[in-house]
Amino acid sequence: MQSITIRRAVARDAERLTALVQASGAYRGQYASIISGYRVTADYLARHRVFTAVDAAGRLLGFYALVLEPPELDLAFVADDAQGTGIGRLLVEHMLGQAGRAGLASVRVVSHPPAEEFYRRLGAERVGTVAPSPPKVTWERPELRFTVPRRAG
Repeated sequence: MQSITIRRAVARDAERLTALVQASGAYRGQYASIISGYRVTADYLARHRVFTAVDAAGRLLGFYALVLEPPELDLAFVADDAQGTGIGRLLVEHMLGQAGRAGLASVRVVSHPPAEEFYRRLGAERVGTVAPSPPKVTWERPELRFTVPRRAG
């Protein structure tokens, strides 16, 4: 894998993160409504633990947003052309490390249905289903939970 840096997102990243969300091939067709008009704002970045994965040239490969109260992985996106390269795994592992440092025991994920298997491969357990919330979300979504590994020492 190429040289990847995970760093805290800052206000100037908001437009690039929004563009990555809007370009996501996973949200075309029946799932397009959930991201229609969605924007990652500088305020959102200031309020939550948002981290980006960038390559040596500074290209945005993906990002995640960890909300501490209540503990939830709110956003997780990997650029379409970077999927299958380990970036998603790297981001989830980083998120779990951040959750552990924040003293969290678990992190909830309301998954995009096609992403459920990805999260389960990384150790999340399915704990339920979230009902549709029209008009943006007209389908059920899997509810998963990561148990945060206990830190040694």
